[in-house]
Amino acid sequence: MLSFVNDYSEGAHPAILEALLRTNLQQEPGYGDDAFCASARQKIREACEDPSADVFFLAGGTQTNQVVIDTMLAPYEGVVACETGHVSVHEAGAIEYTGHKVLTVPQHEGKMAAAELDEYVSSFYGDDNHEHMVFPGMVYISHPTEYGTLYTLSELEELRHVCDKHGLRLYMDGARLGYGLVTPGTDVTLPDVARLTDAFYIGGTKVGALIGEAVVFPHGGMPRHFLTMVKQHGALLAKGRVLGIQFDTLFTDDLYTRIARNALDCAKVLREAFVERGYEFLVDSPTNQILVVLENDRLRDLEKSVAVSFWEKVDGNHTAVRFATSWATSMDDVLALIELL
Repeated sequence: MLSFVNDYSEGAHPAILEALLRTNLQQEPGYGDDAFCASARQKIREACEDPSADVFFLAGGTQTNQVVIDTMLAPYEGVVACETGHVSVHEAGAIEYTGHKVLTVPQHEGKMAAAELDEYVSSFYGDDNHEHMVFPGMVYISHPTEYGTLYTLSELEELRHVCDKHGLRLYMDGARLGYGLVTPGTDVTLPDVARLTDAFYIGGTKVGALIGEAVVFPHGGMPRHFLTMVKQHGALLAKGRVLGIQFDTLFTDDLYTRIARNALDCAKVLREAFVERGYEFLVDSPTNQILVVLENDRLRDLEKSVAVSFWEKVDGNHTAVRFATSWATSMDDVLALIELL
């Protein structure tokens, strides 16, 4: 059975497992106050070209989104996201569970338009009753988006401008950031992300780590008593070294981006095969997530040999599914899938 369900089905990159084993009996302080976390933080600061950045390690994506959004918002504020945003659709109300509303705006292949954000916030403050409403306090975007699409540098700068205009914080979900950074043709770099956001995270779970996300608060912008609030959320890992070792390894000798390129190389070959065979795409995604529209009968036949991820119903006879490649996808599996196509 071939599997193209997601980019986190495998365990971890061998270099991470070797590092965990090699350091296993070394005694270190807990809660992220260890030498491995310190080293990883410094390497991430250097990669971001921001020596004053605060870096904190958490275990998973939804946990990270919930903790960061909750700790950066006032009690009366909500977070603005695309209607297809992960925090709006696929996190089981984790943000609302903290008492903050997700305020939605339209999406364009997964992306938020700066002009529509500006209109949304301006309309909010133009309402004489806005004191009785949830204030927009933060903007949530993901890069790559849930559709595998990417923001351009100018689009991020436009969003930053609107956020500055209205006093909003800009937060980027970087669960698949590694794949976005190495996509051919992108003009967005890690230092750009650090320069334009108030907070973002570097995804490890989907890019070679066993578990873990590295939250970055550029320019020393971490909320006060962040560790205490992380613990209130039940998200503080006693053995923080487990996360530090992984990111220290990923940010040594450019491993993070080197292994991410494998997913893009495999996706390129697979995407070209779909094009050559006349398949229709839901969106034109340049990253490791390929959203293909299949006839339902064809999908049922394909699923006998290939595991894919349901995306959405297109109509009564067609379904969009996701084929995802990862840092660990083998070209042999890609060629086997192409043969089935």
